[in-house]
Amino acid sequence: MSHRYQTILLFGAPGAGKGTQGKILGQIPGFYHLSCGEVFRTLDVSSRLGRIFQEYSSRGELVPDDVTVEMWCENMRARTVLSEYKPHVDLLVLDGIPRNVRQAKLLSKYIHVLEVVHLVCPDKEAMIQRLRRRALKENRVDDAKEDVIRRRWAVYENETAPVLAYYNPSIVRTVDAMGSPASVLQHILEVVVPVQESHFRNPLTAAPSESGVKAKAARNGKAAPRKSAANRAARGGVANKR
Repeated sequence: MSHRYQTILLFGAPGAGKGTQGKILGQIPGFYHLSCGEVFRTLDVSSRLGRIFQEYSSRGELVPDDVTVEMWCENMRARTVLSEYKPHVDLLVLDGIPRNVRQAKLLSKYIHVLEVVHLVCPDKEAMIQRLRRRALKENRVDDAKEDVIRRRWAVYENETAPVLAYYNPSIVRTVDAMGSPASVLQHILEVVVPVQESHFRNPLTAAPSESGVKAKAARNGKAAPRKSAANRAARGGVANKR
């Protein structure tokens, strides 16, 4: 397995549901979710990086890309040391990072992106109204202002959307973000479960999954190993007892 973190990126415009879907995936054994916002929220403000972050945020400025990636790396190391995240067991699910092409290039040293799940919002105006309703429901009045929301969209379109072109189109999968959360989750699982199974063992049994074996065999141009006659007979015996 690569020394880089095996990763799925959740990608999409503001309000597409990256955080919501990431949190749900993070509850499933074998998946570990981390948002960029969580990195900033858990930052030790007394540390060197914390002081740098405070310096920029106090001026209302964005933290430079290299500092953002360094903070992310430190956070990941800490989670690994504490065994919250186990690189050889868990598929890392990221949202909110990379935010631009330069961050994507800086992160390539640390993550191996297996799939990019692009949550597509075909109706921009409907998505803006969704963001307004969400902000009001969560009592974030400033975030409910339409001009604020449109600025966020402009930043996404100018800086973040080009990140998609950085990755090989063969690993970019689109999912309609306008469905119900359960429907969106269903389609995301159709994308990420085969990826997880083809790179990791079953997180509950530690055994390689049958679909994972088949996927690896297909990539190697070989047929998946057939079950032995004894194994088939044993399974038949179990079936006959039912």
